[in-house]
Amino acid sequence: MSLSKLAFSAATFETAAWGGILAGGGSDLALAGALTGHAIASGLAAPVFLALLPVRLQSPRLPALLFFFAVAYCLPLVGFAGLALAVLSLRRQVGIEGIEPFRALHLPEIDPHQRPGSGFRQAGLGSFIANTRAPEASRLRALVALQNIPGRVASPLLRNVLADPSEDIRLLAYGMLDNQEKRLNNLIHQERQRLDSSAEERQAAVRRLSELYWELVYHDLVQGDLRTFALAQSQTFTQEALTATPEDTGLHLRLGRLKQMLGDGIGARAAYGSALLLGMPQSRITPYLAELAYNARDYAMVRSLMGELGQWRSLPRLRPIIHYWSQA
Repeated sequence: MSLSKLAFSAATFETAAWGGILAGGGSDLALAGALTGHAIASGLAAPVFLALLPVRLQSPRLPALLFFFAVAYCLPLVGFAGLALAVLSLRRQVGIEGIEPFRALHLPEIDPHQRPGSGFRQAGLGSFIANTRAPEASRLRALVALQNIPGRVASPLLRNVLADPSEDIRLLAYGMLDNQEKRLNNLIHQERQRLDSSAEERQAAVRRLSELYWELVYHDLVQGDLRTFALAQSQTFTQEALTATPEDTGLHLRLGRLKQMLGDGIGARAAYGSALLLGMPQSRITPYLAELAYNARDYAMVRSLMGELGQWRSLPRLRPIIHYWSQA
């Protein structure tokens, strides 16, 4: 039945209901007939009002139909008029077509042949892996693809899915993190065995151990007390390595980072100062000095250091920070 016919039928039954009340003189039979006619009119009017709504407001249909029926039935005449005004107002605000401004889209399958090798790009990989609505097989392939990106980037992404609802995802992420940590720990064990060798071999082992313990921290493979232990061990071996090669700017920079992470701000500044005196570019040290100043709440120094950093061609990820402090 068309909307016009439904509307005409509803108006007919409503008119008949009121006419029955006026003609029946208030008898019980007339009242029962009027209520029945009014109920039929309300039932016929509900789909008319629903069809006049904008498209995006027409679902779920059953609750909407029940709402229109209840309002029309419980508020005779006033309910019909109020619903008509409400529907017309909504049509005017949202538009007759009811175009939906936003839609929910299903994630497409990632084509593993987009690029030789893993088929995944680093950008957006973390959000895709963490998306539980994505196909599990594709998420597993994305996890495997993390083997092709630096550990500094991969480790936090793997840690983020250790509580994933999928057991396969959890096990794979844990296994990949465990393999990386075991690889470094095996290398550390090998280098420690060389410490009792000749002076030359010991010096090479000390330098390598400084790097390996730092790598555990830098790649986010250790947490809590293990992280503190790795930092302390790397600091010890870095200091020993510096006794043999005191002019190594890279070791001074690493020592500064280690001391800074261990909370020794004074020692960190001294190490950074040594690196600068030995010829390391100022732009390599300034971000860490700014971080120390920020931790000490010396915001004026932070602003000054960021101003100096802005004079060099800094990394893209630092530009927003430099811009922020230049406006502060």
